[in-house]
Amino acid sequence: MALIKTLNGNTPKIGKNCFLAESATVIGEVKIGDNCSIWYSAVLRGDVHYIKVGNNTNIQDNVTVHATYKKSPTNIGNNVTIAHGAVVHGCTIKNNVLIGINAVVLDNAIIESNTIIAAGSVVTKGTIVESGSVYAGIPAKKIKEISTELLEGEINRIADSYSMYAGWYKD
Repeated sequence: MALIKTLNGNTPKIGKNCFLAESATVIGEVKIGDNCSIWYSAVLRGDVHYIKVGNNTNIQDNVTVHATYKKSPTNIGNNVTIAHGAVVHGCTIKNNVLIGINAVVLDNAIIESNTIIAAGSVVTKGTIVESGSVYAGIPAKKIKEISTELLEGEINRIADSYSMYAGWYKD
């Protein structure tokens, strides 16, 4: 069973039909929506500010989600994939977003809907990522518009796949 820890009077709230891997850690002021999956060794640490996660979002293995003390909370929307080893810190990620493997999204960044942050990219503090775009690099910069194929073939496909994978673990 995942470590779900109350801290400073804040108990994580987990939505309906969620999968939390045994080694996942969810601490403090964290709210997770419905149909989400939090995978192995992922950490959502709501100790210094709140973390909100929307519906149908998957937070994969070894992801760290944190915030900045009394300054920058973390808001994650619906239908978001945060891939293996990513770090999401004190930022806003809107709906239908893919954060690639080992990407980093820093304080006060805003990732608009229908976007991809490429694997290994670093979205620096305060960056506003344009809706409908793919960003890559260090620091992350817009490299192209997102196509229907990428939206359907990557963002939606991965989110739907992780819902299916989570179902395998609930049986």
